[in-house]
Parts: sequence; structure tokens; C-alpha cells
Amino acid sequence: MPAVASQVQDLGLPAIYLHTIAELLRQRGVDDRALLTRVGLDPACLADDDVRVSLSQASEFVTRAIVESGEPGLGVLLASELRLPLHGALGIAAMNSRTLGEAMDLMVRYLSLRAPHLRIFCVTEGDTTTLRVVASLELGPLQSFIMDAMVFGCVAMGIQLLGEPVRGARVHRRGREPSYIQRFRDRIPLPVHYECDEDAIVIPNRALAAPIQFSDDEVARASRQQCEQALHRLTEDAGFGARVRRVIETSHPFPPKLGRVAGTLFVSERTLKRRLQEESISFQQLVDQVRLERARDLLANTRMSLSQIADALGYADAANFTRAFKRWTGISPSAHRNRRQPLAAVD
Repeated sequence: MPAVASQVQDLGLPAIYLHTIAELLRQRGVDDRALLTRVGLDPACLADDDVRVSLSQASEFVTRAIVESGEPGLGVLLASELRLPLHGALGIAAMNSRTLGEAMDLMVRYLSLRAPHLRIFCVTEGDTTTLRVVASLELGPLQSFIMDAMVFGCVAMGIQLLGEPVRGARVHRRGREPSYIQRFRDRIPLPVHYECDEDAIVIPNRALAAPIQFSDDEVARASRQQCEQALHRLTEDAGFGARVRRVIETSHPFPPKLGRVAGTLFVSERTLKRRLQEESISFQQLVDQVRLERARDLLANTRMSLSQIADALGYADAANFTRAFKRWTGISPSAHRNRRQPLAAVD
């Protein structure tokens, strides 16, 4: 039986998926930036595939996105926008596999990198293989959206890998057929059967040997190694401190108040402090870690003045920022900028 969201480890969701949803909203006349900031997310952070958003914030954003766009089929639209490179190293590894079956094996092994609340189980019976998608937590009102995005997203991946739909494949979905599906039939090139006992894609075994059109053994090997490293890091980041840091990294305004982060993670401020103390770190230390990383990036890669950077990091003025940066690194922000790039100091 799936657990509820508060009972499972929140490994976060790649922010790039929310960025893609935001683009879909913008195309439909919805103010995506305003919606993101209302749920406490910084739009500027979401295009970075290394950033992950807490499941609670992602769920709130998607729920509001469906309501404000008036589009119950938003999951189907998202599925059609998911190009393989958007799936990071996993998408690149799949693109460069030799066969469809090999790409499917990668999806099963590394799915937690992209959708940690879902699992895929492969079952071979007779002349077909069934990819069953199962949630490890209760999805509630987002059940249709998430399964639409996942199942139909896999169908889209198959087309991108082979250059055409998987011949003889079909989709099984639980529950009654929603009324909005008829509007998207042209986006789903496989037969879809509702009122089944599973959310799955059924594929003829012969299709598993179909060659991938982009196959490159060297790129595939490097991408698989990246997936292994990312999976190891994700496992290491399963602690409470990592969950708090993910909320801090994506928060708007920045830096977030301790109470807001505690509310996002459904714990009291006292519990948040205690659990961080158990991991020998404080909330302020996590905020400063994120601040330092952002400061280094802004100093090295932009011409923003020290006053502008101070404002972006939540400092009252450049003097306070400079003191903090010296405390962290032992040198001034200007000295750091001059070391890292030939750009002339602008403050």
C-alpha cells in the first residue's frame, strides 16, 4: 500500500520539469512567474537540471497550475514536451543505447533520479513485456496528472528513440477514461485502454530488439556512469538536512525564513532545528552554504555589482555581503572576482 507524502523520504523532483510546465502555462496566458513565487519557488532556479524541488512544493505548484490554466490534461501536454535531453544523464544514456530493451532497463534502474516517487516493474508473459508504473506514495488529486505525464511520457520516449511508435504496443490505464483525453488523441499514437487494473505499457517482445537511431557506445557508457554517480549522490542526500537545503535553494524570496521552510516540510520550527542538530548542522549554516555557492557563481559569471549581488543574496548592503564573504573564504568578493575571470570589477 502506498505511503502518504509525509511518511516517505523526499528526494525532490528535478526542477527542469517544473520549468517545462511553467512554459506551457505561459503559452496559455497564465502568469507562470507569479504562480511560482506564490508557492515560494524562484523561477530563475528552475532551468538548472542539477536543482531539485521538494515534492510538497512541486505538488502545490502543479495543483495550482491545473486550476489556473483550466487544463485537466496538463500531464498529457507535459508528456509531449519531454524531449530525451530533459531527462538528464538518464535521457542521454537511453538515447545512446543499442536497443529499446536496453533503454528500458536503464529506465527501470535509474527512474528514481527523475521521479523518486514512482517505480517501474517489468513483467514478461508469453510474447509481451509489460512496464507497470507504480507509485510509492498516495498521489491524491495529482494521480491523473502524474500517471498521464509518466505513461504517455514513456510513449513519447519510445517514438524519439526509434523514430516511430513501438509497433504492436498498447497502453493500459486504471479508472474511467477522462473526458479530456479525446482532445489529445492525436498526441497518443498507441491504443489506450481504460478501466484496467494497472497503469502500464504493453510491448511485444520482438520490439525490445529494435535498434536505437542515435546509438553511441562511448556516450552510453559515460552517461551510465553519470547515472550511477548521481544515484549515489541522491542516496547520500536522503537526510533531513538535504531536504531543508533543497527548499532553501529554490525559495523565493531568498533567503527563506525558518518558519516557511518548516511549513513546506510539514514540521514545526522546533522539530526542524532538532533534526538538523541531530545531523550536526544548523539552518543558518545551510543558508550560508547556498549563499556562498550563489555568490561565487554571480561573481564569476555576471557583471552584477556587489550591491546587486548583496541584494540577490538577501543582504542589506554590499558591506554586509563583503564581510560575510570574507568570513567564508578569507578574501573579498572583488579579489575573488579578479582571480576567477578577466572581467574588470564593476563595483
